[in-house]
Amino acid sequence: MAIAYRQQVDDETEFAIWKIEEQADELYSQLRLDEQEQAHYESLKVGKRNLHWLGTRVLLRKMLQTDEYIDCKVDSHGKPYLVNMPYHISLSHSFDYAAVMIGKNPVGIDIEQVKQKVERIAHKFMREEELAFVQGPDKINQLYVCWCAKEAVYKCFGQKEVSFADNILLKPFQFEGHGWVDARLLKGDTDIKYDVGYLQYQDYMVGYVKG
Repeated sequence: MAIAYRQQVDDETEFAIWKIEEQADELYSQLRLDEQEQAHYESLKVGKRNLHWLGTRVLLRKMLQTDEYIDCKVDSHGKPYLVNMPYHISLSHSFDYAAVMIGKNPVGIDIEQVKQKVERIAHKFMREEELAFVQGPDKINQLYVCWCAKEAVYKCFGQKEVSFADNILLKPFQFEGHGWVDARLLKGDTDIKYDVGYLQYQDYMVGYVKG
């Protein structure tokens, strides 16, 4: 297992992608867990869920460059946070890869394997005006940029009950393999603009953002 890709977003923010090639016991041996984490790990079914949970936490340790215990908890909205370190974090995984983003400000990251089936569910997370600009030979890739961008914004905002279609709006963009998308989160009195980065990595798409 090794870092497959790493990007410094700015002086205080970075993310990395890790290819999970080990078995669960090999990943587990690289972690230090408390009783609650141990119980959660043991509750996971053997398979990808297990490997994803282990993989994101091993990658987190590598990025923080520590062998000490990392107190990583999840808040009431499901957002992971570090109890004793001055960093915000975001975790993601898809099939053979794990992704972690770390920053001094709130962050969000999402990684997804690109598949044709996204077209069938696009209406569930896209507005009509967004679907209108997703056309042509790059349509599938554009849809994944939209999904990853909205997921990254959702994670960065860090609160439940946010609709991808109704509350997260994207401006038109041209797909170029990597670039930026203008996003806006509108919900009640909340109105936040985000510059969301995206990256095509092999047959995966990554969306990332900092608050």
